[in-house]
Amino acid sequence: MRLLFILKSREGNWGYASGSSGLANSVRFVVDMLTSHGIEAKAVEVQDNNCIDREVTAYRPTHVIVEAFWVVPEKFDVLKALHPRVRWIVRDHSETPFLANEGIAFGWTAAYLARGVEVMCNAPRAVGDMQVVASACAHPETLVTYGPNYYPTPSGGEINAKPMPSDVIDIGCFGAIRPLKNHMVQAIAAMAFADAAGLSLRFHVNATRVEGNGSPVLKNLREVFAASRHELVEHGWQEHADFLRLMATMDICMQVSFTETFNIVAADAMASSVPVVASSEFPWLGEYAFADPTSSKGIAALLMEIWAESDVARSYRLHRQRRDMVNYNRRSECVWLERFA
Repeated sequence: MRLLFILKSREGNWGYASGSSGLANSVRFVVDMLTSHGIEAKAVEVQDNNCIDREVTAYRPTHVIVEAFWVVPEKFDVLKALHPRVRWIVRDHSETPFLANEGIAFGWTAAYLARGVEVMCNAPRAVGDMQVVASACAHPETLVTYGPNYYPTPSGGEINAKPMPSDVIDIGCFGAIRPLKNHMVQAIAAMAFADAAGLSLRFHVNATRVEGNGSPVLKNLREVFAASRHELVEHGWQEHADFLRLMATMDICMQVSFTETFNIVAADAMASSVPVVASSEFPWLGEYAFADPTSSKGIAALLMEIWAESDVARSYRLHRQRRDMVNYNRRSECVWLERFA
C-alpha cells in the first residue's frame, strides 16, 4: 500500500500559512500514525485540480485520498484514465448539517459515486447518511467508507491541574467563526458564569477566519463585549505549535457546537491539559464534558462546576479527557490498519 493524501492549498486572507489549517493538521496526524505502522503515506498540498496528476505521477500511490470536497467530479474522468490502477477516494470531514450549507456537497457526492470514486467519511453517522445518498442514487453503498481522525496523545507523566483564578478567567472558544460553531450562545454562557462567580471574563476567539455567513456572529460578539464589563480577545490563526502554547494559557476551552465529527481545537485543549466543555456531537469525549448547545444556562452551569471543583477533581477530569482520546485513537488505528496494513 502506498497512500497519497491531497489537500487544496488554503492560503488566503485568514492570516495563517496553509499547512497550519485544522484540516492539514488532522491529515498530518493520520499520515504520521500510518507511517509509524510501516505504511507508506504522504500528504501534499496543491493549488488546484490541475496539479493532482503531477503529484500522483511523482509518488505512484496505490490510493489517493482527496481531503474534502474541492475536486470537480469531471476531473476524475481524466485522472482515472491517466492512472487506472489508483484507487480514488474523497474524504468527507463534516456531518450533514454542515454539508447542507455547502451548495455542491451532495450533488458532487452523487457524481463521485457514479464514477466509482469512493467517499470516505470521518464520522459513523456521516457514513450512514452518505450510504442513504448512494442507495437513493442507485450506487453501491460499499463505495461509502469510514476513515476516522487520529490525534497524537501525550503519553506518560502526571497531569497537574492548574488552580482556577479568583479574579480574571481566560476562556478559549477557538476555531473558525461559523453559525454552527455556536459562538454567541457560548459567549452568553461564559458571561453568565463569570458574573455568578464574581470573575472578569476574557473570551478568546479566532477573528481572522470567518466562514459560512459567520460575519454577523463576529459583529454581535464585538458589540456585546464592547457594551459589557468583559473582554473579547481576538487572535489570528496560528501555526499549530504556537496555538498549543496559546491554548495552554486558557483556564477552560469551550466548543459547544451544533455539529462536529472530531474537533481539533478540543483535542488541542486535551493535549494542553485544559478542561473542555463540549456538546454531545463529540465522538471521543464522555458525557462529563457535555452541555446542551441550545442552553446558555446549562453551559454556564458546567463552567461553574469545573471552576468550583477541587484541583484533585479537575485533575481527574483532565485524565478522563486523555483516556477518552487514547481509547478513540485505538479504535481509529484499528480502522485504518484493517484497511491498509
